Amino acid sequence: MNIEIERKFLLRNEGWRDEAVGVERLRDGLVGEFGGGKVRVRLGESRASLAVKTASVGLARWEFEYGIPPADAEMMLATMCGDMVVEKSRYRVIHAGFEWAVDLYEKRLAGIAIAEIELGHASQDFPLPPWVGREVTADERFHKRNMARLALASDAPLTVARLLALPTREPAPV
Repeated sequence: MNIEIERKFLLRNEGWRDEAVGVERLRDGLVGEFGGGKVRVRLGESRASLAVKTASVGLARWEFEYGIPPADAEMMLATMCGDMVVEKSRYRVIHAGFEWAVDLYEKRLAGIAIAEIELGHASQDFPLPPWVGREVTADERFHKRNMARLALASDAPLTVARLLALPTREPAPV
């Protein structure tokens, strides 16, 4: 069992590429949703997993993640997730001793790029890299399942500009 504390940011520029130390192609599928939480299957080049994530309380949420056989992940993606599968390249980026993940989404989300950092606690300080822009941690438009739904309903690929033009709801009080 693990508490996930994550912050998400848009990218200001491509400067992160100079600090990238690896990349992996991933396919994520939404298996189910419950009370603000979700069950996600992920198939990467090096491993497959099934994760159960609770709704966030502030920046934190419980995450239970288990390795599964890649063939099982492939079958879940094909039979359980329908159109709620997103593909992305995840770059591992090291900046000032902190590890960031930069996700470049593909296909119907091909205009979206998000940098994420996982923290040890909600008030942990970390230096913002010069390539990081606006924080979107609490912006529901940038939650993966919402982006996938919006892309399905759109007649054109989703971009950051199109997402930012959509109305947003105020986050629930914590």
